Amino acid sequence: MLPPTGTPGTDLPVRSVLPALDAALDRGGAAVLVAPPGTGKTTLVPLALADRLPGRILVAEPRRVAARAAARRMAALLGEPVGRSVGYSVRGDSQHSAATRVEVVTTGLLVRRLQADPELPGVDAVVLDECHERALDTDLALAFTLDVRGSLRPELELLAMSATAQAGRLAELMGRAPVVEATGSLHDVEPVWCPPSPPVAPAHGLHVDPRLLAAVADTVRRALAETTGDVLVFLPGAAEIGRVAGLLSGVDADVRPLHGRLPSAEQDAALTAGPRRRVVLSTDVAETSLTVPGVRTVVDAGLARVPRYDVARGLGSLVTVRVSRAAATQRAGRAGREAPGRVYRLWSAAEHDRLPAAPEPEIAVADLTGLALELACWGEPDGTGLALPDAPPDAAFTVARDTLRQLGAVDDAGRVTPRGRSLTAVGAHPRLARALLDGTPLVGRRRAAEVVALLSADVPSRSDDLVADWREVRRSRDGRWRDEVARLTRAAPDSPETRLPDDVAAGLVVGLAHPEWLARRRPGTERTYLLAAGTGAELAPGTALAGAPWLAVAAADRAPGRRDARVRTAVAVDEATALEAGAAAHADGPEVTWRDGDVSAARVERLGAIVLAERPLPDPDPAAVTAALAEGLRREGLALLRWTPAATALRERLAAARAGLGDPWPAVDDESLLAALGGSPALSGARSRRDLTRVDVVAALRSLLPWELAGRLDELVPERVQVPTGSAIRVDYGDPDVPTLSARVQELFGWAVAPVVAGRPLRLQLLSPASRVVATTADLAGFWVTGYPAVRSELRGRYPRHPWPEDPAAASPTRRAKPRGT
Repeated sequence: MLPPTGTPGTDLPVRSVLPALDAALDRGGAAVLVAPPGTGKTTLVPLALADRLPGRILVAEPRRVAARAAARRMAALLGEPVGRSVGYSVRGDSQHSAATRVEVVTTGLLVRRLQADPELPGVDAVVLDECHERALDTDLALAFTLDVRGSLRPELELLAMSATAQAGRLAELMGRAPVVEATGSLHDVEPVWCPPSPPVAPAHGLHVDPRLLAAVADTVRRALAETTGDVLVFLPGAAEIGRVAGLLSGVDADVRPLHGRLPSAEQDAALTAGPRRRVVLSTDVAETSLTVPGVRTVVDAGLARVPRYDVARGLGSLVTVRVSRAAATQRAGRAGREAPGRVYRLWSAAEHDRLPAAPEPEIAVADLTGLALELACWGEPDGTGLALPDAPPDAAFTVARDTLRQLGAVDDAGRVTPRGRSLTAVGAHPRLARALLDGTPLVGRRRAAEVVALLSADVPSRSDDLVADWREVRRSRDGRWRDEVARLTRAAPDSPETRLPDDVAAGLVVGLAHPEWLARRRPGTERTYLLAAGTGAELAPGTALAGAPWLAVAAADRAPGRRDARVRTAVAVDEATALEAGAAAHADGPEVTWRDGDVSAARVERLGAIVLAERPLPDPDPAAVTAALAEGLRREGLALLRWTPAATALRERLAAARAGLGDPWPAVDDESLLAALGGSPALSGARSRRDLTRVDVVAALRSLLPWELAGRLDELVPERVQVPTGSAIRVDYGDPDVPTLSARVQELFGWAVAPVVAGRPLRLQLLSPASRVVATTADLAGFWVTGYPAVRSELRGRYPRHPWPEDPAAASPTRRAKPRGT
């Protein structure tokens, strides 16, 4: 299928490494191909594979626009229409036939096919393109295909292709697969550093400084004047593309947007050269596998829009970040594909050196609910048996699996349920799939599909009022939205339409998708709300939703440094609709908690964190009161109890026993005591903060001792130790590792060896007659021999009335000095 050498568009650098690639695949059936953008890997390699293998070649691209473009490019090289030898399949659109040998799909669709039939019948090779982008679906497709090769189809060939040279980890995952590299850029690309002056504010959340966009437009005009050929402009998102397009009104060129939300016809127009110069305003879809012919110049704003997930608050969003050096290099390479080119970068060379080397993998920063469901469906709920390039972060993965359990998609062991497979079959995020399946009986099949299509990433919101967006998109006859509605309608259960008002229908579907984002307005405010999840949320100024008593929030995010979330899209609903959509979180019952510094007992009706009604509870469950007091101790600390000197001394003795004798002596550090006292009978009679000050802490501490140790505490860890004079001197257990006794030297005469306390020789602080420390030892016998002579020599002249025998171990102890005159 590969056209012969000399065919226009096929003499590209990757062609020279095809023999090496064939040899690598022949040896082990798996290989990694590293080739920069524009070297022909996406179009020439699949055609070459089709020449050497009889079955179908599946090529997976991270984006739909790239999948369609790659298929069209390969078909054009063969002089055929798309759908014959080369076809494609993406969500909601496909062109292929029985004659198709190379089929380009999205990585998400490849994952769906692997889940449906892991053996991939009729497929001889899988090609994963742009593996360096580290999208979640790409990681899953790689792990699943490797699993299939290892257990079901060892003859299935796997080729991972990357635009960067950092392929070592990828090759290791693939069983130390050989790496084949196509080197050499087609043409030089000259960098032009043009940071805005004066400097602009850095991007924040979704906000991009308008002055940067104005600088981009000015740079495009400069590039049109200084260069020839088409200009490719990289911007972070569709909104910025629209703004820059407006600023370029009147330029002598065709200004064409290119991003994933555009209808396919508009995407094709941006990728097709015309009679006039083009300025293609693109997101990062044009960064690697997508070729924009005719481009000689790149203008790079230096920004990218990536997903981020706030695990603590359950808020997922897109944020704007600085582009990585690797991505900047790939973007620049688009200018050198057909001739020498130029890249205008809206930052300085010094800033370039400080950029991150590579983008973060999506698995490290994104919502992992969909990934967790895919793993469960595959039979590896925790992913440990799969060759994932990176393990899912523990916190985000735990939240994802908890969400799936709440949706009924997995059981307590993480195994997929029949409902989980039904959610997966919808081909949408599990939350949206749940909204479609459960919302259809409530609002009707078509209307549920329409609202879920609005919630998908494919349809941009026009305002923060989702119902207004819904009505607008119906009037506009948006092709992408209608295609998605048709697909979702086919996936939904059959159910008749209802006569519910639009706001109620939309509120129910949105609330089913995000019950934790149902929100009630805070008293005395117009734009601030409390989400059922417990997070505050705020509407934008000037919104038509202001004052609504309840919201079903469809999209929200939280800017760094802000406490509350910002509502991006929502539906105004009433309380009845909120309670119906959030029925699983609606509760009415007794609650005994530690609140505002004391025990609070009330009967509470709530929707998650939103309290609907609260009435005092006169006779709370004593066990619940004890648990609340234990929670108070955990929050505020042991200082809530009254620590008498006896209680403090006993705790110090127990700490010394634990340090010196180990188990089964109880640990009495703060954490251990808080845990132990939570179930202690000592708290059973307490009902309030004041009662905690009456707790007998000594009795509570003694209750921690096992019965076999209780009678030996005074023997093994005595409060006082009797010295040779008969004095009972208190032991200092302040340092649990070194119990210490302080006594005058003369009282210890006759003691050959210091006693053992808490499993260790007692440390002795030996005092002068004036009670000053003259020596410290845990080896009294050794001290009498080596240390005492120096002490005796120094002190007997100062204290002549006190005895200083030469053999203290055999001398009689005394508390008194000699009488005067003797």
